[in-house]
Amino acid sequence: MSMQDTDIDQRFSLARSIAEEAGRLALDYFENRGSLVIETKRDLQDVVSIADRNVETLIRDRVAATFPRDGFLGEEFGHVEGSSGFTWVVDPIDGTAPFVNGMPTWCVSIAVLRGGVPVVGVVHVPCDDELYAAAAGRGASLNGKPLTLDPTRTIQNAMTGIGCNTYVAPERVGQIIAGLLGIGGNFIRNGSGALMLAYVAAGRLVGYYEPFMRAWDCMAGYCLVKEAGGDYLPFPVEGEALLGGHPVLASNLSAYSELLALHQG
Repeated sequence: MSMQDTDIDQRFSLARSIAEEAGRLALDYFENRGSLVIETKRDLQDVVSIADRNVETLIRDRVAATFPRDGFLGEEFGHVEGSSGFTWVVDPIDGTAPFVNGMPTWCVSIAVLRGGVPVVGVVHVPCDDELYAAAAGRGASLNGKPLTLDPTRTIQNAMTGIGCNTYVAPERVGQIIAGLLGIGGNFIRNGSGALMLAYVAAGRLVGYYEPFMRAWDCMAGYCLVKEAGGDYLPFPVEGEALLGGHPVLASNLSAYSELLALHQG
């Protein structure tokens, strides 16, 4: 085993451990959400609470204690450059709107990048007691069971996840959904892009598309989908591009070209 393989394995192990610990903390907040103070960011649909901030702080502290030279990008506290070649990309609670409204479709999303490529992806879903985990060349799993995508699943015989937010014009969202329905597909949106990407890796969805997402929402899911046998649209990660929003598309290979056409249309 090479030194680089060892480096990935060590971070993979830590990411799984941290995701479970962070999930327990987030679940405690969820079960006591009546006492949370909810704040808004850009608009009334973009919300945050002390739960998001404290869960991210826990993750940052655990990473810094073991890999102090690694970079870190989190939704709540931004980007810290590293010097090791590895960068952690984290959404402490993806699906905050479902979270604060008492719905279970939220998760903790933790990825590790090396050379701009997601080499570790872990998504923990506390309400369902599910841990999705993947690392480059090591496959993807759900609660330890290997995930392998079924090539017979297509746009026409499976569900596709669609995401939207106020960065995307309502007309564009309508165009995407109309296009999907027009080719015989159907769609779902559950409020968490990271979770729907994990569902793609598990074969529950055949693909996922959102015109504007941040790195912390998609990098863990991208690693999961790739290791399960799917593909994804590259996400710009060089310099300031890592901090910006970009289109996100990931799917079973059987659906990729049709979803790409929806994106390009």
